[in-house]
Amino acid sequence: MAKKRYTNIDNVNTDKTLKQFRQWREERRSKKKDYSYIIPNSTPQLDFLQANTTELTVTWIGHATFLIQYKGLNIVTDPVWAGRMGFQRRLGTPGIPITDVPELDVILISHSHYDHMHISSIRRLYGANTQLIVPIGLGRKLRRKGFKRVHEMSWWEHMEIGDAKISFVPTQHWTRRTLFDTNTSHWGGYVLEPAGTTEGQQEHVVYFAGDSGYFRGFEEIGKRYKIDIALLPIGAYEPEWFMTSQHTTPEEALQAFLDVKAKLMIPMHYGTFRLADDTAREALDRLEEDRKRRGIAEEAIKILLHGETLRYPGSG
Repeated sequence: MAKKRYTNIDNVNTDKTLKQFRQWREERRSKKKDYSYIIPNSTPQLDFLQANTTELTVTWIGHATFLIQYKGLNIVTDPVWAGRMGFQRRLGTPGIPITDVPELDVILISHSHYDHMHISSIRRLYGANTQLIVPIGLGRKLRRKGFKRVHEMSWWEHMEIGDAKISFVPTQHWTRRTLFDTNTSHWGGYVLEPAGTTEGQQEHVVYFAGDSGYFRGFEEIGKRYKIDIALLPIGAYEPEWFMTSQHTTPEEALQAFLDVKAKLMIPMHYGTFRLADDTAREALDRLEEDRKRRGIAEEAIKILLHGETLRYPGSG
């Protein structure tokens, strides 16, 4: 029986030809880039993170990996503590050593690409009560790896864990781990909301965008959710003619920030692995230039260091 293949909104195609790969390789040979800038590490607030059960916090581990503490839950997104991704070595060290991560309640996987789903990292993080939430089509693969508590979701579906409501929302991307499983599981982002509202208590909503090209789905997400914090990708966009359908540029990430109507943007997906030809410094500089051009307030963008924790005001 043929495997189900998943698609993007409007059936946007992200496939690339061998000719296009060769063209990218030829272009890369002619480029001279300065990769000397490495994102610094901040000393993590380990004692606080281990004890915290009330504040909303976001700690950047690197790439698309965050420790999010939300409604008393410890949540990790797209766990990758690997020192190498294919032929590329990690450019810096993870913001928190994997041995120091608090006991996890939830692991969120946006899609199955190796830089977002590292099985060895999941094994070390997966505890007796950890729930693994994945896109539809990916559950069987992870159950075969020995993970028992795996929950699949389709776009716009949700589930509740404790006091948190977790929704799976669209992105524009693709996925593959072998030569034979292209797009046999879906891809997406996640929205964290309160499962119920308490009168007089201020509630907050977090959006983790996973990996995506720019698409009209961002605007739809902004219509459906009242987002406070948006974790949005700004790297792996060059050459743009090759990457445009699957990775946002810094300028497109800022447009996505406006589309989802968030109050605060935290950039991600840059400066950890060299997945394309852009550099971390270029991504940050373009982001800052476009922020100024658009007149977006400086405090609306929070640039985290690896290991740095944002303690969201008013969440305690």
